[in-house]
Amino acid sequence: MTSTDGLGLACALAAGLALALPAGAKPPLSASDWLSGSVQEPDNISSWRPGDPRPPELKRRAKRDIAPTGAVEPVGVTRLGEGNPDGKGTVSPRAAGLPADLWGDSEAAVLVRLIRSSNPRLPALRRLERRLLAAQLRPPRTEAGQEGALFLARVDKLLDMGATGAAKELLKAAGPGDPERFRRLFDIALLSGDEAQACEIMDRTPGVAPSFPARIFCLALGGDWAAAALVFHGAQTMGRIDPQMTELLAQYLDDGYSDGAEELVPPPVVTPLELRLHEAIGQPLPSSSLPLAFALADLDQNEGWKARLDAAERLARAGAIPASQLRMIYLEQKPAASGGVWDRAAAVQALADALLLRDAAAVAQTLPPAFDAMVAAGLGPALADMVGAEVGALGLEGRAGRIALWLALQAAQPQVVQDPPADAAPFDLWLLRFAEGEPQSAPPPGEGEPLAAEIFPAFLGPSEKNLPQGATQLILAGRRGEALLAAIADVDAGLDGDLPRAAQGLRVLRVLGQQEIARQAAVELILAPAMTPAPGAGMP
Repeated sequence: MTSTDGLGLACALAAGLALALPAGAKPPLSASDWLSGSVQEPDNISSWRPGDPRPPELKRRAKRDIAPTGAVEPVGVTRLGEGNPDGKGTVSPRAAGLPADLWGDSEAAVLVRLIRSSNPRLPALRRLERRLLAAQLRPPRTEAGQEGALFLARVDKLLDMGATGAAKELLKAAGPGDPERFRRLFDIALLSGDEAQACEIMDRTPGVAPSFPARIFCLALGGDWAAAALVFHGAQTMGRIDPQMTELLAQYLDDGYSDGAEELVPPPVVTPLELRLHEAIGQPLPSSSLPLAFALADLDQNEGWKARLDAAERLARAGAIPASQLRMIYLEQKPAASGGVWDRAAAVQALADALLLRDAAAVAQTLPPAFDAMVAAGLGPALADMVGAEVGALGLEGRAGRIALWLALQAAQPQVVQDPPADAAPFDLWLLRFAEGEPQSAPPPGEGEPLAAEIFPAFLGPSEKNLPQGATQLILAGRRGEALLAAIADVDAGLDGDLPRAAQGLRVLRVLGQQEIARQAAVELILAPAMTPAPGAGMP
């Protein structure tokens, strides 16, 4: 069996052999729960010394590494003194809109706890959190031996958000030499469908002892099936592979074994390595029950359109991919059926055709059904990012005009609405002015006014006025990062009906220099009843 054969088998049987997770299985809460055991303690291969019996892996490597000629090898470069990874980032403080000393006198352990518990739902707050996680800020106070914990918490939060690309860039900024950073890079490559890159990372990362399953997978993927089998049987004899992984690897390596074997029961917590091994033996696991980052595997062009649609909708709903990417997948081909995702694809296609023709009448006809279908599926904000700027500039009237205004505001594009609907409600016009800048007058009575009336005072007068005592103490103590993370959670609580807490969080955001984020978050809170599914409604 070759690696190409194994991958071809996975593609051929993907549709018919999908497995369900055990009934009692629950999705992992954090990336640290599902990372592959791609590294191991240095007590076997990496601890070998001259004079010891050579493990099978080193026997193969010794022969492979004999120079074929006497030519001088290219000069290698090794990074020295990487420093504290907590200070690494991919975005400068200025570009992130944050002070370089945001963490100040905070303790790293406290920040780690706050980051792990953070889970904002408002798009504006998600964007702020992404900038916060990627920013290159001065490290906080850290106890001896705890350097890097904040860095890993930032990477894991990005993975939990499905932002594997941002997590990969952050890891590359710090380098893969540390085992914990290496295993995250390895798994991101697996989730991205680039198994060859994952194995290349393993081969060129010094000081990291790969686990037996990871090494066996990479040997087979590289075409050295004999060496993979040799390492597998040696590790199995030594009891270095758990029984469930042993059975999975046996099917991966042996055609004869897999032909008569029953379908394997997936583990309670699936790792990226297990995901790829199950695909390779023709027993792919559905990503819908797996953590968000796993849905990225279904965006591969080799997957069926339905799988790509389902994965793209899930990721766009969480803000993990640009809405433009979801739009492109919607437009790939004509729906083959009706109901659910097919209806949404058809509605978006009809709207896209009308926009392409710049036909305002056709847009007015196709926008409401597209809006209704997307909102019912929890994709209202995604539709706003797709078309908000376009439809907001058309000057539509009636219900289509109101929807266009909402979408433009949700997409943070109020400036495109140069010609508001003539029949616009006074409250909608007030909301448009509010989105363009801090207003000087209270909202008029109308739909949405109770929400706006509770939030509006947070934008009046000096932002320091009526600041919560806890936030004031954190800011004065030089712990602004803690205050910012707490404010994100406070504002997001407005979605659960706690508007006084949301108003306090908005005040803190303004004090911390996040005026635009605060204003957009307030707009999204006010629009939330119109842009999200009704309580208790299931996702179609």
